Amino acid sequence: MCYKHIIKKINNNIYEYFNDIVVKMEILEKHKINNIITEFGILENKFHIIMNRKKIQRIMRKYNITCPIRKANPYKRIAKATKEHRVAPNRLNREFKQNIPGKVMLTDITYMPYGNNKMAYLSTIKDSSTNEILAYNLSNNLAIDIVTETINKLVKLKSFKLHKDAFIHSDQGSHYTSPIFQKLLKKYNLGQSMSRRGNCWDNAPQESFFGHMKDEIDYKSCETIEELKILIDDYMDYYNNERCQWNLKKLTPVQYRNQLLVTS
Repeated sequence: MCYKHIIKKINNNIYEYFNDIVVKMEILEKHKINNIITEFGILENKFHIIMNRKKIQRIMRKYNITCPIRKANPYKRIAKATKEHRVAPNRLNREFKQNIPGKVMLTDITYMPYGNNKMAYLSTIKDSSTNEILAYNLSNNLAIDIVTETINKLVKLKSFKLHKDAFIHSDQGSHYTSPIFQKLLKKYNLGQSMSRRGNCWDNAPQESFFGHMKDEIDYKSCETIEELKILIDDYMDYYNNERCQWNLKKLTPVQYRNQLLVTS
């Protein structure tokens, strides 16, 4: 072997060695990204090193480097494969104020952290025309019962009857695309409408209610879910029956609802 070939071989070995070191350090630093495709871009753009996927995987095995892989949600995967979860069209189109109590109802779920790193979840149904909270359900988990029980409470209302064309508007969350939830709506002859994907403005009044409620009550100081439930019960009663609102002609939601029913 000639001198030049020996030098070239040594240089290649050194180059490969330092490439390995760079790749190793970069993977160790960025392993939380969990994405080999990201590593391709970093190596090429930052270090001008071009390697294929198998080369990086060989180096990772060589230095015993592993990337934790985020597991897919099996429920969502199955739902997508079977297409059992269905998105409803947007019937509302932001026509929130139709001045018909019990026709357009908005629903959503919000997180309620409390106590020592505890979490509760609140599902509500709000009358879009009157701002009245018609039904709500507090739970310590996000099982489908949190929304189905809210619907069951809605249909048991004794204060007034829902409109014959009543429908529920929500986002495209898995609770609302669930066949269990949709079957329950059909059982009670309730229509369904959904916001466009990723568009919070399509359900803005419901989001606004959660914001005001969290500003007005000290829910994080509650030590138990029972305390939190009492606090929310009191607030819902106050909100519906005592809290006057400018956009309701300075009336409370219940007063405004009764006024609309008299004039309709």
